[in-house]
Amino acid sequence: MALRKGARRLSPVKLRLPPPALLAVFYIIFICVGAIFLWLPISHHGNIGLGEALFTSASAVTVTGLVLADTGAAFTGFGQAVIAVLIQLGGLGLMTFAVLLLGALGIPFGMPQRLILREDLNQTSLANLAFLARLILIVALVCEGIGALLLAVVFVPAYGWGGIWQAIFHSVSAFNNAGFALHPDSLSQWVGNPLVNIVIPVLFILGGLGFIVIGDIYQQRKWRRLTLHSKLMLIGTLVLILWGSVVFGALEWTNPGTLGPLGTGEKLWASWFQGVTPRTAGFNTIHTGAMHDSSTMLTMTLMLVGGGSASTAGGIKVTTLFVLILATVAFFRRQTTLHAFGRSIGLEEVVKVMALTTLSMLLVLSGIFIISISHDGQFIDLAFEVTSAFGTVGLSRGATGELDTLGRCVIILMMFVGRVGPLAVGFFLATRSVPRVKYPAGQIYLG
Repeated sequence: MALRKGARRLSPVKLRLPPPALLAVFYIIFICVGAIFLWLPISHHGNIGLGEALFTSASAVTVTGLVLADTGAAFTGFGQAVIAVLIQLGGLGLMTFAVLLLGALGIPFGMPQRLILREDLNQTSLANLAFLARLILIVALVCEGIGALLLAVVFVPAYGWGGIWQAIFHSVSAFNNAGFALHPDSLSQWVGNPLVNIVIPVLFILGGLGFIVIGDIYQQRKWRRLTLHSKLMLIGTLVLILWGSVVFGALEWTNPGTLGPLGTGEKLWASWFQGVTPRTAGFNTIHTGAMHDSSTMLTMTLMLVGGGSASTAGGIKVTTLFVLILATVAFFRRQTTLHAFGRSIGLEEVVKVMALTTLSMLLVLSGIFIISISHDGQFIDLAFEVTSAFGTVGLSRGATGELDTLGRCVIILMMFVGRVGPLAVGFFLATRSVPRVKYPAGQIYLG
């Protein structure tokens, strides 16, 4: 039957989601697919249910490292390989691999893919995204390959040829700041091993600096030519590492549960390692649950800060912290503009970091509140757990396995928001809107 003249033609409804929402959907899909693979009998030794598989998959895709079971004992070689792939996908970015696959197949890299990739890499510009995706893969493979070769020197003598897989797994986990280890005590048995204490931290420091910084260093090779972002990241990372290592060593030097029983050399190595690992790495060489409350607060602060933008790390990011510090200093000096390394920082950037920090604090506090409803009497452990999940760190004081269903759901949500949420927030912060109506200025009293 022919349509009458003037009648409307019905067209299928198109569901158009903004790039941040699509990115979140992609992460959810990969978490669910990973959970199904980890739930298969071939992936574990019979003691992993669907809930545990979902939690582990979420932890791997969000490169967090919180676990409900010993990864090395509960999962088979196939299951461990699935976890390693999920870590790689989540750490380097799902869209990074999608773009590289499209390029390999000769499929054009269109605007929709660019928009989603921009959110995945935490960028505000569409320029050079394909180059950045290739740079990310090259840097990751080179660093992980060198790291695996060096770690094999330690693991092969200890585990035979199986040590090769140990070296590969821990190298991938370290560079992606995942914190997954194949031993129940993480890396505690190598607390005094110089090679492990150098290779693992160097891997997650490189991964946490951000691929933009690594590419900038490779291209410019001189300090004065580096961008403001790279300079802030390098100086900020150095300051936080020195601060974390020195203060942790001072606080825990005589603690019988952590550094106390160790020799002087092992204490120094452990202080260095524990000062660096809260930067979203998640490995540990001492018993985290035995730390003093002061050291726990120090670790939580470092976990909340995290690493750099466009990196494998989480947290509010180092540059966010230092822009907040610069803004605070400028306020007390009555300065109207921010300056760093001969460059100015605009008011728009300050507003962005304030919004991101405020939202992050609200999310962490809300997570602690909700999870403490059904877990009374463990406040410091629960607060540590939620902060670790939001910062996608993976350190734990032993509360992970004691969580009920609500607690596990909260931790999964915090891991997911910690990995994907800030990217979505960045999208909305990057969207400019000009008000149509201007209102007269009002006055409020602060402080």
